[in-house]
Amino acid sequence: MNTRGVDPDSVYAWLCGRSLARVVPQPVADQGGFRVDTGTEAEISRWVFPMVGPGLVALARGLQDPRYLLKLCGEADELRSILPGGWQVEGGNFFMQSSGARFEAAPVDAYAIDVVRNDAVIAVRILAEDGTLAASGYAGETPDAFAYDRIATAPAHRRQGLGRAVMAALQGARRYPGTPERLVATEAGRALYERLGWRTLSAYSTATFVRP
Repeated sequence: MNTRGVDPDSVYAWLCGRSLARVVPQPVADQGGFRVDTGTEAEISRWVFPMVGPGLVALARGLQDPRYLLKLCGEADELRSILPGGWQVEGGNFFMQSSGARFEAAPVDAYAIDVVRNDAVIAVRILAEDGTLAASGYAGETPDAFAYDRIATAPAHRRQGLGRAVMAALQGARRYPGTPERLVATEAGRALYERLGWRTLSAYSTATFVRP
């Protein structure tokens, strides 16, 4: 795993796809990273940094609102070590890229798969026989990257192969099959994706301001 950051172009391309999937503004270069002005009640903006740099340190010294998030393609300890007091750091996530292989999903005969494409955004919903939502996921696609986002399976329907079915359905709806596929995974998700041939580009850590 690369603990010294990742290629900025890779991060930017992924963020462009993620912003499409989340219906938020596109990222802009800022302070050596990329800023996304999410503009929600819970989050005003987030900065994603491919590596530690002076801009990240300067921002951390100037921001004092928990609705501004600082993200780093790096380990939590690395991010924690350069922040002033008042910031809380969480790790446990990983920035990953596909090997390019196709997802192979077993049939899910007891479920219905619904795939909806709206321009550059793909949404997949898997419904149980009673009509309840069993699993879902989204992707945002640009000519430079295919970003998977919010892949989730309801607790009552786990271990049925539905997560893989969601990924396969999203992948099958691509318009640019040769573009890199990227996502941010949890520790559990990372193990699954690595078994499918994905590789970890870096750890992915988050800092939130918690006290003055």
